[in-house]
Amino acid sequence: MTAPLWDPQQYLRHADHRTRPFHDLLARVPALPGGEAPRIADLGCGAGNVTALLAERWPGARVTGYDNSPQMLERARAHATALLDFAEADAATWTPGEPYDLIVSNAVLQWVPRHADRFPDWLDALTPGGTFALQVPGNFEQPSHALMRELAESPRWRPRLGGRLRHADAVLSPAGYLDRLTGPGRTADVWETTYLHLLPGGDAVLDWVKGTGLRPVLTALADDEEARSAFLAEYRDLLRAAYPAGPHGTVFPFRRIFAVTHREK
Repeated sequence: MTAPLWDPQQYLRHADHRTRPFHDLLARVPALPGGEAPRIADLGCGAGNVTALLAERWPGARVTGYDNSPQMLERARAHATALLDFAEADAATWTPGEPYDLIVSNAVLQWVPRHADRFPDWLDALTPGGTFALQVPGNFEQPSHALMRELAESPRWRPRLGGRLRHADAVLSPAGYLDRLTGPGRTADVWETTYLHLLPGGDAVLDWVKGTGLRPVLTALADDEEARSAFLAEYRDLLRAAYPAGPHGTVFPFRRIFAVTHREK
């Protein structure tokens, strides 16, 4: 199956709302063991805007953002400095080649099947006192995704889109992450939050998912503008009914799952 093509500009249209969970994740990251120059990896850095926040919080840190999207990496490198760089890597196969004081993965692992199987390699790479922190969406059963899947699997669209979209099993339950991340010599803090994003503009939820969950559809139909427009029109009408616009914008509930694992010294 073709990997989704990413559009950094579309993704960043809702950067304020998308960045808030990252701030909430970092708030639970304890002091790092690397002194004034910790080593940090941002796995799945995307456009690099949140990677830059890591450099702001730990100004002396050596920070590397990893991603497998050429489009995202091109945008991310605008944030590069002497201590902040970016490199190509796939979270499905990335194995740390050096110890890290902090490994962060923000809204990426939902794209990586069986990503929890990668945890042992990443946890083993933490320095004593180091931290692994992740955040993933937990909204795959909500209308924004359920309607997308139903439409993609309908008789009209199944031949081109069948099986391309993720289901609820794309991520673990909070209890599942707690089980996989807790073990001898480490502790885990796991929680979930549902944000009520108030999105401005017309067809705001459609605009949001164009930057993320809808990317597999947009990629599959990229060479057929008529089909792409037809799918978006059908999906748009379903979203309008599921998320009616109000006087102050469109309310978009969004559940996210967080986990912070700390290796004991």
